[in-house]
Amino acid sequence: MAASRNSRRLVHTALLALGYALLAAFVLFPIYWIFTMSLKEFGDIIAYPPRFTFVPTFANYTEILFGTEADQAGGVMPDLLRFLRNSVIISSGAVLLSIILGLPAAYALARGEARRANRARFTILSFRFAPELAIILPLYAFYTTTGLYDSYVGMILVHQLITLPLIILILMSFIRDIPLEIEEAARIDGAGPLTILLRIIVPIARPGLASAMIIAFIFSWNNLIFGLVLAGGETRPITMGILQAMTFDQIKWGLMAAAAMVSAVPGMIASLLFQRQITRGLTLGAVK
Repeated sequence: MAASRNSRRLVHTALLALGYALLAAFVLFPIYWIFTMSLKEFGDIIAYPPRFTFVPTFANYTEILFGTEADQAGGVMPDLLRFLRNSVIISSGAVLLSIILGLPAAYALARGEARRANRARFTILSFRFAPELAIILPLYAFYTTTGLYDSYVGMILVHQLITLPLIILILMSFIRDIPLEIEEAARIDGAGPLTILLRIIVPIARPGLASAMIIAFIFSWNNLIFGLVLAGGETRPITMGILQAMTFDQIKWGLMAAAAMVSAVPGMIASLLFQRQITRGLTLGAVK
C-alpha cells in the first residue's frame, strides 16, 4: 500500500514538473528567439531552415544605440534613445498621476456602500476593456483642437485610460482586506479620513501599491495605439521606435529584435527591484 502511494506521488510530482517545464518553455521561447535574433547577422536571421548555431554579433545593438558609422562620424544619435526617454516620461508620469487620483478613489470604493461600489467598479472596468480603436478618432480630433497632440501632458492624460482603472481595481482588493477595526481605532483617537488614508492605509497596502504601480507601468509601456495616433515627432514612445526598423522595402529584423530587447529592459529591472513587493502584493489576501 505504501509503495503504491509513493509511486502515485512520484508520478504526480513528475507530471507536475513536466507541466511547469512546458509552461516555462512556452513563455520563455519567444523571448529566447527574439534575443538570439538580435545577435544574428541578417543572413542568419533569414536562413531556412532556421540556424540555432551562429557567430553572435552586437552590431544590431551598436546601431540602434549609437547609430551607424556615418551617424557617429556626423555626431548624430539614433532616435531609439529619444523614444526610450519619451516612454520613461510618459509611463512614469501616467503611473504617478494615477496613484495620486486612484488611491483615494480606491479607498472610497472599498469602504463605500457595496451596491454603489459594484456599479462604480463595473464603470471602471468598462473604461479598461473598451477597445482603444473605438475612441482614438474622437480623441485625435479633441487633441488637435486643444493643443494636446504631440505633448507629454496629452500622452500622460490619455494613458490614464490604461493605468488609472488598473490601479483602482487592484488597490480596491487590497484595501478591502485591511481590517476595519484598525481604522475605527484610529478614528477614536481623532484621526481624519486623510490621516487614516496616508498613515494607516498606505503603509499597510504598500505591497499592493508596488504591484499595482509595476503592472500599470508595464501596460502603459507596452501601449502602441496611443503613441501611433496621438504622439508626433517629439513624444513618440519606444513602441513606435521599434517600428522604425520597418522601411517601405525591408524589415530589418535584427534591429527590430535588438530594439525590442532594449525596450524590455526597464520593465525587467523594475520587476526585479520590486520582486518581493510584487509577490507579497499578488499573494496578499490569498490565505486568511
